[in-house]
Amino acid sequence: MSFRKILIANRGEIACRVMRTAHRLGYRTVAVFSDADAGALHVQQAGEAVHIGAPAAADSYLNIAALLDAAQRTGAEAMHPGYGFLSERADFAQACADAGLVFIGPPPQAIRAMGDKAAAKRRMLETGVPCAPGYLGEDQSDGRLAAEAERLGLPLLVKAVAGGGGRGMRLVRGFDELPAAIAGARREAISAFGDGTLMLERLIDDARHIEIQVFTDTHGSAVHLGERDCTAQRRRQKVVEEAPSPVVSPAMRAAMGRDAVAAALAVGYVGAGTVEFVVDAEGRHFFLEMNTRLQVEHPVTECITGLDLVEWQLRVAAGEPLPLTQEQIRFSGHAIEARLYAEDPYDGWKPQTGCIVDWRPERATNLNELAGGGMRIDHGICTGGEITPWYDAMVAKVIAHGHDRADAVRRLTRALEDAPLFGLRHNGRFLRDLLNHAQFTAAQLTTTRLDEWAANSEPLLQRPTPPEAAWRIAAAVLGGKPVDGVRPASVAGFELTLDCGGERRTLRAPPEGISVLSLGEGVLRCTVDGVHRCHPCVHDSATLHLAVDAAVFSFTEPSPYPAVAAETDPRRACAPVAGTVAQVLVAVGDAVVAGQPLVCVEAMKMELWLHAAAAGTVQALHTAAGKSVAAGALLVVLEIDE
Repeated sequence: MSFRKILIANRGEIACRVMRTAHRLGYRTVAVFSDADAGALHVQQAGEAVHIGAPAAADSYLNIAALLDAAQRTGAEAMHPGYGFLSERADFAQACADAGLVFIGPPPQAIRAMGDKAAAKRRMLETGVPCAPGYLGEDQSDGRLAAEAERLGLPLLVKAVAGGGGRGMRLVRGFDELPAAIAGARREAISAFGDGTLMLERLIDDARHIEIQVFTDTHGSAVHLGERDCTAQRRRQKVVEEAPSPVVSPAMRAAMGRDAVAAALAVGYVGAGTVEFVVDAEGRHFFLEMNTRLQVEHPVTECITGLDLVEWQLRVAAGEPLPLTQEQIRFSGHAIEARLYAEDPYDGWKPQTGCIVDWRPERATNLNELAGGGMRIDHGICTGGEITPWYDAMVAKVIAHGHDRADAVRRLTRALEDAPLFGLRHNGRFLRDLLNHAQFTAAQLTTTRLDEWAANSEPLLQRPTPPEAAWRIAAAVLGGKPVDGVRPASVAGFELTLDCGGERRTLRAPPEGISVLSLGEGVLRCTVDGVHRCHPCVHDSATLHLAVDAAVFSFTEPSPYPAVAAETDPRRACAPVAGTVAQVLVAVGDAVVAGQPLVCVEAMKMELWLHAAAAGTVQALHTAAGKSVAAGALLVVLEIDE
C-alpha cells in the first residue's frame, strides 16, 4: 500500500487543501483540469497537471477513464477524490483498485452500503442507531410515493437515495407541492448521480443538523473526533459550521459518538467519514446519512483537535494504524467556518459568475498572525481568475479558532471585513451579519430558519446600501481622474455623478472633509471628517470597488454619452445566468399564461426557472435540454396576446 505520488481527482479549494498536506509529508502531487480550469490555482500548485476534458463535469471531473489515464501517464500510485464529484462513487473506488491504485478513501463496499440512503437507513435500524420515520421502499411509482407521504404526514423531505450536498432533495409542506417535488428531485438526481431513486423522510421541524467525524483504520480501530454543528443552511446547503456545537452536552456527545462509530463499523468502513444526525427540540438525535469522504467543514474539527485530517487519511490509506486512541483525543476552544459563495443572497441566492478583480486572503491571515493566530482561509481562486457556471458556487472557506465561541465569532467577523472578494457579487456581508445575528448568538437557529427569513423579508436578507461616507470617499477618489477626456484635470471643483448598485447621485468633488492619503496594494487610507480610516479597496479602470463592513460597493462615473436604457421586452425570455439547460417545458406553438415556467437553467448546483412575462404563444425556441447557455442568451420568443 506504499505510494509516493498522489493524483487529486478534484479541483479548486479541496485540491489545494490536499496538496498542502501532501507536500508537507513529502508526497508528489498531480492535478487534473478541464478547459475551464486551465489557469486555476490548483493547477499552478501541483507538481504535474493533466488536461482531462471539456468544462462540463461529465466530460472531465466525472470521467473515470480520463482520471485513470492521467494517473497512468504521470506514474501516480494513489488517488485522492476530495469531496463532491466522484468521491462517493463506489465504481470509482473499485476502478482505482482494479487499476492498482490506492484509493484514499473507504473501500467500495462501504461506499456502496452508505451511498444508497434507503439501504443505509435500513442497516442503521438493524444496528440500533435511531432514524427518523420515512419510506425506503422499492416501489417508486408516483402513486406509491404519494400514499406514503399521506401516511407519514407533513412536512417531509423527498430525497435522492444516491444524493449528497443537497442535490436531489425537496421540502414539501403541502400535498399540492408533492408532484413537483418528486419530479424535480428525480430529475436532479438523475442529472447529478445517474440514479433517480427516491426516498421520503419525515421532516423534524425546529431541528438542528449535527454531524460526527469518525475515523477507522485497517487494524480494527475506530474513533470519533467530536461533533460539528451545521444547522445554518439555505435550501439544504450548509452556510456556517462550528465545533463544538453550542447545544450538545457531554452526555449527548458521547451518545452520538457511540452511534456514529457503530454506524461506521457496521459497514466495514476505513478512513475519514461523517455520520450526520438531525436533532430535535428535545435533544434526541436521528440518523440522516453517512458521507463517505472528507467533509467541506473538516477544518473546524482540525482546529479544535489540533490534528490534520488529510494526514490521517494518507496514513490510513498507507496501512498505518490510527495515530491516537479515543482516550488520547483532546478538544480545545471553539472553531467556526463560513462558506464564501459566489451567489447573491439578496436575490434568491442566485449564482454569480465573472472575473475576480482582486482577492487577498493573506490580508486577514497575516493580520491575525500578529494577534496570535487562529485564522485560516482555504481557497482555490486568485486575482484575475474566472468564476464559471460549471461547478459549485463555493469559492473559499473562512475559518476562525478562538478560546470560546464569542472569540471565534469576533475573529471571523474581522476576517470577512479584512479580506473581501472583489469583482462579483457574493455572500461575504451576509455571513458577517449572520454571525452577529441575535439568533445565531443565542444558538436558536434551525435548519429552515434562513429560508424562513428569505420568505419573510428578514432585514438580514435586504441588500446593504453604501453609507454616506462611502459616496464621499468615492467622489474623492474618482473625482481626481478625468473620464473620456471630457473633464480637464485642472478643474478644482465640480459636480460629479456616480452610479452604485442601481442608485445614481451627484456630489461635489472634491468633497469637503475627505482626504485620500494613499491608494494601493488593495488598501485605501483616508481621513473622513478628521478620522483616519482604512478600507480594502481596488481601483479597476473607471470603477472604484470599496469594502465597508464586509460589503463591497462598486462606484463608477457614467459616461457623458450614455446609451439608451433598454426596456424589458416581454416577448424575449433570456437566460438569468450562464449555465446548462436542465429542462424545456414548452414547444413552438404552445399557448402560455403569465408566470408559466418555460425553461430551467442549472448553474452551480442550483436550478433557476425562466417564466413567461405575459400571456402569449411560443413563437421560437433557441435552446434544448443539455445545451450550455450564456447569461442573457435568448432562449424563448413569445408572441404576446393583444
